[in-house]
Amino acid sequence: MTTSNLDNRGESAQQDSYQNLHRASSEFKTRDEYLEHELQIMQPKRWRPNLPFKDYRFELEDTIPAMAGTIGKIVMVGAIAATFAAPLGLGEGFILENVRYELLIVALFILLFSGFLLPTANLAGTHGPLIPLIPIVVAAGGHPMAFGLLIGAFGLLLAVSKGGSVLAGLTSRGVCGGLLLYLGFIGTTSQVKKLFAWADGIDMTHIAFIIILSTIVLYALLEHFKKRWLAVPLSCLLGGGVAFALGAPFEFKTGPGLPNMNPMYWWGENTGWMLGLPTLESFIVVLPFAILAVAMWSPDFLGHQVFQKISYPARTEKVQMNIDDTMTSASIRQTFGSILGGANFTSSWGTYIVPAAIAKRPIPAGAILTALFCVIASIWGYPMDLAIWQPVLCVALIVGVFIPLLEAGMEMTREGKTTQSAAIVVFSSALVNPAFGWSLTMLLDNLGLIGCKERSKELSSMNRWIIPLIMFVVLTGVMALVGLLPGLPAIMPSFR
Repeated sequence: MTTSNLDNRGESAQQDSYQNLHRASSEFKTRDEYLEHELQIMQPKRWRPNLPFKDYRFELEDTIPAMAGTIGKIVMVGAIAATFAAPLGLGEGFILENVRYELLIVALFILLFSGFLLPTANLAGTHGPLIPLIPIVVAAGGHPMAFGLLIGAFGLLLAVSKGGSVLAGLTSRGVCGGLLLYLGFIGTTSQVKKLFAWADGIDMTHIAFIIILSTIVLYALLEHFKKRWLAVPLSCLLGGGVAFALGAPFEFKTGPGLPNMNPMYWWGENTGWMLGLPTLESFIVVLPFAILAVAMWSPDFLGHQVFQKISYPARTEKVQMNIDDTMTSASIRQTFGSILGGANFTSSWGTYIVPAAIAKRPIPAGAILTALFCVIASIWGYPMDLAIWQPVLCVALIVGVFIPLLEAGMEMTREGKTTQSAAIVVFSSALVNPAFGWSLTMLLDNLGLIGCKERSKELSSMNRWIIPLIMFVVLTGVMALVGLLPGLPAIMPSFR
């Protein structure tokens, strides 16, 4: 066959539709080949309808990230609601009802954006790193609606200016790899500690050891047989089954029901949050925290995008996560969620995108299933109890998110002059937090003080030091204002 014929075939393939390019899985030698082909032939459309079966298909593998994402969502929103509830004097009833409400809110926006209009936008999840800051926000008189609206406004500004993708392009492989290593290691150790704390609380510490050892063996076997995408459901089944068989207590408490869906109830002075509507002062108080929250998006989004790129085969650029689109959908979802009365503060949905990348699935099909699972969990109630049971929750997060992040970080730091930058990211992240570590190391790396000197020489002045310096100064300045730099009191007295 001549070169011209090959070129013509390539051009026609690019012009052909997904429906025409789709082939049955039986035509491929392995399941992996079929899934990779599906990624390569998808043609996602931005801000236009993307329809199931016409533009993408549902596969069994899509249920895995959907399940992991739903578990993660219940836990993270519950954590944020509980962190707000304690200092505000709100009870468990508020936490449960707001989590149910948030599951319905997020389902709507998942369907609208990731499943329909922006198929390369990762789902708008929960901003975990903000949780330790919430008591400081409440103590300073911060209002959750004002906080959420400012996050939405600043996030949309960053998305429109394409600031997220610019910062991602300025981050080297060494910095990315170190960030993934840190997040993976800290996440894994924290979940192991939580599982042992839970087991110690019921005077059955041996259960945690048996569960973790069994999960390690299971994960190794799945890796050997190239079935790692099954790690989340099988590990949850193993963890929950072993714990229950060994006598750990468990019971279903949350029955079927619907939350109050009236925004005026949630923002009433004697109902819901019991705070009323925010004032101008409320916005001023949370302003530095909102800037910090959006500034911390970039390393979070970047880590998810990089993991997806490593997991996907070649020629799949069209279906890879778009950082700016993800920021757009997250900002809009945050704005409306806050107006409606939800407790969530959004970011890129890690417990969804990491398992989806492992399973070699595009975003939209799993997104629709995630929305469905969230609705079922909210209305049925019982799955919420199972999702927050420690033997299920901890192993799901370990094998579904944190171990894969560790693997991706190691993969990115295997070649080239990446180890210096990776080590500095881990070191500086341990000093303050991942946002500080990322911004400082990006500056040092782009200046050529560490990492690849040749890469630094190829950068323009704007990319080499101006943008990284501005990012570092802004982030560090805001952290200094609110008291996040260890050993240094907050510059603003109201945050001390």
